[in-house]
Amino acid sequence: MSGRERKKMTCAEFQEVLPYIFESGGDASEMEHLKTCPVCSDLVKDLRYIADQAKLLLPLRDPSPQVWDNIQNSLEREGLVRPQAKAQSAGKKKVAEFGSHEATKLRTREATPEKH
Repeated sequence: MSGRERKKMTCAEFQEVLPYIFESGGDASEMEHLKTCPVCSDLVKDLRYIADQAKLLLPLRDPSPQVWDNIQNSLEREGLVRPQAKAQSAGKKKVAEFGSHEATKLRTREATPEKH
């Protein structure tokens, strides 16, 4: 086999590097295989279709807090979770989360010796 002759890529070799082909676009031998192999060509078409359809499944925006409250209430009614304290409003939850975050930062600072 001379330097100009190349061993043809197999389907297994192509499919092994397929994730990299999607990221980088592939090299000449990979593109040649894709042009000449109906099995791998169909696979790539199917994967592109699935990826395009999956993008449509993503919500355009987050649901309102009321949606999450309704889910929580339903789960509590069905006995799947324990009821939460009703006095804790969304604002109080945010304050509690912020306080917890700040406490973690303080603990981290205390545990890390200062450099002089």
